[in-house]
Amino acid sequence: MELRGKQKRFLRAQANHLTPLFSVGKNGLTDAWLDQLDGALNRRELIKVSLQQNTDVTTAELKDFIESHTDIQVVQTIGKTLVLFKQSDHEKQRDISLKVAKI
Repeated sequence: MELRGKQKRFLRAQANHLTPLFSVGKNGLTDAWLDQLDGALNRRELIKVSLQQNTDVTTAELKDFIESHTDIQVVQTIGKTLVLFKQSDHEKQRDISLKVAKI
């Protein structure tokens, strides 16, 4: 699902109250980290990821890594925090994606 402007705006509003669930630290970006991120998005559909101070990764590198290796979409980047969205593989957990599809 490719997101349009209004859909991204809706997702940004939904993510406003969320706290980052994942962070990238000194270990950098690994496939295991990406698998955990994908699993969490299958349950929640919308999460935040933050970069720690001791990481060598920039937000642009993180965004490119996530979008090139998965079907996760980066909705917003604020400083060292990214808002990520992915439609759940499980139909019972598609609350947010059903709302986004109606917009």
